[in-house]
Amino acid sequence: MKLKYSVLAVAMACAVGSQAWADEAAAKKWIDSEFQPSTLSKAQQAAEMKWFIDAAKKLQDKGVKEISVVSETITTHEYESKTLAKAFEEITGIKVKHDLIGEGDVVEKLQTSMQSGKSIYDGWITDSDLIGTHYRYGKIMNLTDYMAGSGKEWTNPGLDLKDFIGTSFTTGPDKKLYQLPDQQFANLYWFRADLFDKPELKAKFKAKYGYDLGVPLNWSAYEDIAAFFSEDVKTIDGKPIYGHMDYGKKDPSLGWRFTDAWLSMAGTADVGIPNGKPVDEWGIRASADGCTPQGASVSRGGATNSPAAVYALTKYIDWMKKYSPKEAIGMTFGEAGPVPAQGQIAQQIFWYTAFTADMIKPGLPVVNADGTPKWRMAPGPNGPYWKQGMQNGYQDVGSWTFFKDHDANKVAAAWLYAQFVTAKTTSLKKTTVGLTPIRESDIQSKAMTDMAPKLGGLVEFYRSPARVAWTPTGTNVPDYPKLAQLWWKNVAVAVTGEKTPQAAMDNLAEEMDAVMGRLERSGMAVCPPKLNAKSSPDKWLSDKGAPWKKLANEKPKGETIAYDTLLNAWKNGKVR
Repeated sequence: MKLKYSVLAVAMACAVGSQAWADEAAAKKWIDSEFQPSTLSKAQQAAEMKWFIDAAKKLQDKGVKEISVVSETITTHEYESKTLAKAFEEITGIKVKHDLIGEGDVVEKLQTSMQSGKSIYDGWITDSDLIGTHYRYGKIMNLTDYMAGSGKEWTNPGLDLKDFIGTSFTTGPDKKLYQLPDQQFANLYWFRADLFDKPELKAKFKAKYGYDLGVPLNWSAYEDIAAFFSEDVKTIDGKPIYGHMDYGKKDPSLGWRFTDAWLSMAGTADVGIPNGKPVDEWGIRASADGCTPQGASVSRGGATNSPAAVYALTKYIDWMKKYSPKEAIGMTFGEAGPVPAQGQIAQQIFWYTAFTADMIKPGLPVVNADGTPKWRMAPGPNGPYWKQGMQNGYQDVGSWTFFKDHDANKVAAAWLYAQFVTAKTTSLKKTTVGLTPIRESDIQSKAMTDMAPKLGGLVEFYRSPARVAWTPTGTNVPDYPKLAQLWWKNVAVAVTGEKTPQAAMDNLAEEMDAVMGRLERSGMAVCPPKLNAKSSPDKWLSDKGAPWKKLANEKPKGETIAYDTLLNAWKNGKVR
């Protein structure tokens, strides 16, 4: 009998040993076949994977076999869902169901979970735009305390938080980290460098406008260039050419066109990075500490319906109707995204670097035979209300988010997976696939230097200090899902002409105040809104801070810069 038990014990020990060996063998296979390039050596990668194997084993012993997580559908997350989830399962033994759904659906499901108190998923990748919401409702786990407390044994010693470039955007007013960045992309200016370099077009533009055709520094120059290509150049190689591209369909994606910092690009907000203080890029005024929202309408000290905001909406509509293809007005964000790659758009003021991977495919009309792009990306131009020190534009930071009261072991396993797909072992390869960098070490790597000539300025942008002047929605916004949905409905009636831009923004500001008033009455765990009393707009309109007074001249002379000069500024550590 004793012999029988000892044989069984040896067999079990061998099985456990062989399982551990198999996991490390799987890790070696993935390191050799998939996780290259990396900023770590293969030995360092193997050591990092060994930590994941050991941590996962402890969770399996607690009964965790499978987790479910969700993200929006972009190239980076497709790579995670199809490739990295499989790698995680083979290496750690924990299965991951990584759902890919539309961005609006992610927000809706998150909102449902927050209202019910039951999280649909074990882990979420949601935009850092929700940071103000997460901080105030008290439903989302703050990672700072988790990593130091109950999550310490599940936190990778090689995580290296300081290496992440987006943590300032995922930190609450309490200085605690609420989300871990998974991918980042900015909203920049896109243009056809090959067309801008044509001597005959340069001469024609200079003769008409009195300054050089180049990267526009202000909206006046953007407008001049849009008119020049649409009305003067008209065709290139027998095909129509348009000086602008946009989208205008009544659809939730129309809201992003504005909440993704369009108003701040015009100069609606106050000076301040990452967001204007006390008035942010949505036009919401908050207390000096950025904690208590006080109103969106000018009559309460906000700027959502201020002259700068109305100017921003007016220009969006005018340019789309005058200078973009006629189909643009009926398109959604997703439908409009691929259009510049078809070769008939000369420039686009509001272009997401998430489209980079789709803009460099061989054979496209905007790609040269040697694989280099005919286009470049640059900082977006500023509107006439913009001042030095203001937010320059928008940056999306999709970040790992976890519910506080969810099953602790499932959260720990999802936290492992979140760290796995952002680990130094896997992150550089993921960056080369999705082109949405999150780590300084990856951005500075030789692999990115080698890729730079084919990426049209992406690497130079992320190596420059410009990347911190392009920022996500900030902490002034108390409930992103409730407030974000008001934007697209109000913008849509201005696009169709049912309302003037002023009337549309007046209504938007009123509706935002109404929602914040309800939040004030219902209460929030931390820093609920406390609206200022209504007063005459004249009390607030000023030339010292937002809401800014109407300018006598909203179209100053156009200014441009040569792209090479701009590139050198980035290389020398300047924002512009």
